[in-house]
Amino acid sequence: MKRRLLYGTLVVLLGLNGLVGAQLYLNASQASDSDDAYSSLKLFTTVMERIRSEYVDNTKISYRDLVQAALKGMLGTLDPHSEFMDQSKYQDLKNDTSGEFGGVGIAVSKRGDYLTVDSPIEDTPGFKAGILAEDRIVKIDGKSTDRMSFPEAVKLLRGEPGTDVTLTIVRPPGEDTQDYRLTRAVIKVDTVKDLNGKREFPIGDQGIGYVRLTQFGERTAEELGEALKKLKDRGMKGLVMDLRGNPGGLLDQAVEVCEKFLPRGELVVTTEGREGKQKSEYRARGGEKYGNLPVVILVNGGSASASEIVSGCLQDTAAKGLCRVVILGEQTFGKGSVQSILQLQDGSALRLTTAKYFTPSHKVIHEKGITPDVVVPMSDQEELDVYRKRSPGALKELPVAERERILNAHDVQLDRAVDLLKGLTTYSTFKTGVPDPAVDKKPAKVAQRPE
Repeated sequence: MKRRLLYGTLVVLLGLNGLVGAQLYLNASQASDSDDAYSSLKLFTTVMERIRSEYVDNTKISYRDLVQAALKGMLGTLDPHSEFMDQSKYQDLKNDTSGEFGGVGIAVSKRGDYLTVDSPIEDTPGFKAGILAEDRIVKIDGKSTDRMSFPEAVKLLRGEPGTDVTLTIVRPPGEDTQDYRLTRAVIKVDTVKDLNGKREFPIGDQGIGYVRLTQFGERTAEELGEALKKLKDRGMKGLVMDLRGNPGGLLDQAVEVCEKFLPRGELVVTTEGREGKQKSEYRARGGEKYGNLPVVILVNGGSASASEIVSGCLQDTAAKGLCRVVILGEQTFGKGSVQSILQLQDGSALRLTTAKYFTPSHKVIHEKGITPDVVVPMSDQEELDVYRKRSPGALKELPVAERERILNAHDVQLDRAVDLLKGLTTYSTFKTGVPDPAVDKKPAKVAQRPE
């Protein structure tokens, strides 16, 4: 009897132990599957130590290298615009937005397998040495660019002013190479240019002005103000503002560009963080200077971010009758997210997407873009020909037929914009019977507008 009671008690205890063990196992599994910081960090450090102890190449396994590689991967999985920037890359970003850096003064891009010169910047070492648009850089200081990444190539081209760099260049259609030994200098990049890529800003036929914004850097709004003043003093009646191919830049500069055409206090853009929180509004502070000026803004698939803020804002504001802006061209890129730069203690930084942009009427920019008021498409070949036409130094090496085609290329979007402005300025005078102050030929009347 006692033995039977003992066996029964043992079975019950074993059963209870099994149930408790199963529950503990279930809880442990749930904890490991949950978003637990401690267990995730433990996994991370375990993997890192395993790499350090067993990876075959011990030159690649310093703690710094492994952590930075992990950070790059972590940020890279979030979205195409978030990233971890090491000290060098963060410094490059600051140089790009400041508009000054040490280099040779040539804009380059990777076209297929070739590192190609887009254009030399006037009065820089590259320009003075005779480097031309469409030249192919095959070596930098003896290193082949064939398998070189674009960021690596840019890093080699830039450097401390006063240092030398040797570029080995092939000029199409030939195959012969030529070495150019250049001394780096401080390169100042203008972000607002005229039709010829300079900052002279001549007035066109019937008082039509033209400005091209290449990006939104630290001085873009200031440069635009200087350009507009020159054009106004020359009797500007209408303006073409070219944002085609402009990838964006600084938010505050986009806001300041819009301010030149908006009444004080008018909404420019709103940003909203996760789940609609952290909403911020940006409004015009300085008051309008050119609010009555007829403006056509040119955009295309390369117009992104800050370019879309400007075109979206002025499109919405024009619909309310508060400015005279028409958007012309093709659908914009659709990059409407906010990247905050978070500097870290070692000089590196995070570029982290923290919010999204909305136009004043709360239209979504991200993955949608801005639809022009007047759609004027251009083929890829037409765009390329117009671009190359602006770099005449490279044309002399081309076959005669190709050179003639480029020289005769028409920028149909710009042509339509100018025609539209001529019609708008003519209509303003006809409608009122007197010249519009914003388009009056006489600079004296124009100067009465607040500055």
